[in-house]
Amino acid sequence: MMNRRNFLSSAALTTAAPLVAPLQSAVVKPSPKIKLSVSSYSYWHFKGDKFPIQRVIDEAAKMGLDGIDVLHRQMESEDNAYLQDIKKHAFLNGIALTCLSIHQGFVTPDKAELQKHVDHTNHCIELAYKMGIPCLRLNTGRWNTIKSFDELMANRGIEPILPGYTEDDGYKWCVDGIQQCLKKAEECGVLLALENHWGLGSTPEGMLRIHDTVNSPWLGLLMDTGNFLENPYDKLEKIVSKTSFVQAKTYYGGGEWYSLELDYQRIIAMLKKANYQGYISIEFEGKEPGTVGVQKSVDLLRKYL
Repeated sequence: MMNRRNFLSSAALTTAAPLVAPLQSAVVKPSPKIKLSVSSYSYWHFKGDKFPIQRVIDEAAKMGLDGIDVLHRQMESEDNAYLQDIKKHAFLNGIALTCLSIHQGFVTPDKAELQKHVDHTNHCIELAYKMGIPCLRLNTGRWNTIKSFDELMANRGIEPILPGYTEDDGYKWCVDGIQQCLKKAEECGVLLALENHWGLGSTPEGMLRIHDTVNSPWLGLLMDTGNFLENPYDKLEKIVSKTSFVQAKTYYGGGEWYSLELDYQRIIAMLKKANYQGYISIEFEGKEPGTVGVQKSVDLLRKYL
């Protein structure tokens, strides 16, 4: 005869056994969790009074977003009290500070000029560190043979190489400049993200050449969905596996410089397929009021997220 202890053990195993298989069969791999952010640039296109960063945080919180991407030139100050106020305001509103988007250009034969841009980048890495921002947007810079940005945009972002130099020279200067910023990036824990922002970053091949030559875990790529003007999807596909941050252009009311009809269902599917887990930050660049255009952009992207 079975004693009482053995009987209870046997009964418990018999009862539990049917529950195990259904629980195991219900386990599914979660889809990538892409989070939605907004760039402060969406509310200020370098025209008129700056839209305060604190108000961008308020707008993001009202829309239930996950974060904001801070445009450095939109900041009112670099004083530590101002930086910490932004950080506190973001935390109290449940908003992450996702990226600090700065401007610099490494494409120059002038060593003193190059050093100025390296110093500026390292300084901004420290600003990001003080604000608790884990990512910094980099530009390659450009030849500047077309001085006016409006004229450059009219020329689809294409400009002649500086006379007396070659494209290889530009890549060498750019790589050298970025490499001088890696130590500071690692020290501060701020990932550098190289954007397809004209110049040598105008093509996926150019971005990948720089990324792979630098070959550092502290350099990723920033995918701007609106900066590949022709055949954008094929080009975005080439950089998606190394993308660390995404800025999603929208153009409600017509673009400030140009407009693109972008298929965000296709772009988000591309990101999910690549198991992208980070932020998509809306960069509204249309002529409608920022508060209107951003809300429309949020509604658009949420359909596919």
